[in-house]
Amino acid sequence: MENKLSREDSIYILLGCTFVGLLVVSNIIASKIIMVAGLVGPAAVICYSLTFALTDTITELWGKERTKLIVKYGFIVSIISALFIRLAIIMPAAPFWTDQDAYRLILGSNLRIVAASLIAYLISQYHDIWAFVFWKNITKGKHLWLRNNLSTGASQLIDTVIFITLAFAGMGIPLLPIIFGQYIIKIVIALLDTPIVYFLVNLIKKKTNFQSKPGDIKAG
Repeated sequence: MENKLSREDSIYILLGCTFVGLLVVSNIIASKIIMVAGLVGPAAVICYSLTFALTDTITELWGKERTKLIVKYGFIVSIISALFIRLAIIMPAAPFWTDQDAYRLILGSNLRIVAASLIAYLISQYHDIWAFVFWKNITKGKHLWLRNNLSTGASQLIDTVIFITLAFAGMGIPLLPIIFGQYIIKIVIALLDTPIVYFLVNLIKKKTNFQSKPGDIKAG
C-alpha cells in the first residue's frame, strides 16, 4: 500500500521547494543592477532576501537539522543550474538565431561571481540557522520577531560582505558603497518579512496542529 505524505511533510517539502526555487531564480536574475531610493543592488536582492524568511520559518517549526538539509539541497541545485546554463551558452546556436551575444551577456556570469555567490550563500545561511536557534534558546522560544530579525540582520551582513569582497575586490570597484547599499535594502526587507514569518508559522500550526520537535530548545 502506498504511504501518503502527512500534511506536515507536504508543507515542509513545499517550503523547501519554494526556497530552492527562489535561490535559483535569484542566481539567474542577479545580473541586472537596480536602484531603489538611491541605493544600488542586484535585481535578485528581494528574491534572495526572502529565502531567509523561509529558513527562519522552517527552523522555528522543524529545527536546525532539517533546515540545514534544505540549504544543502539548495547549494546542490544551484550548482546543477549553473552548469546547465553554462552548457546552454556554449552549445552551437541555430543559424537563424541571432541573440547569442545578448544571451551570453545576461546569463554568462563569470566563475568568480558564481563562486563568490555560492560561498556567501553557504556561510550566511548556516549562520542564520545557528543564530536563529541561539536566540530561540536565549528567549526560551518567545519573541519570534526578535530572533527572526537578529539572525537575519547579521546573516545578511555576512552574505553581503563576503559576496561583494570575493566577487569584486581588486577590480577598482568601490566596495563599501555597494556593500552599504545592498545591506540597507536587505535589512529593510528583513524587517518587512517579519509578518510573513509570523503568518507562515501560525498558519502551519493551525493547519497541522503542529508541535515543536523535542530538543528544539536547549537550556543555555
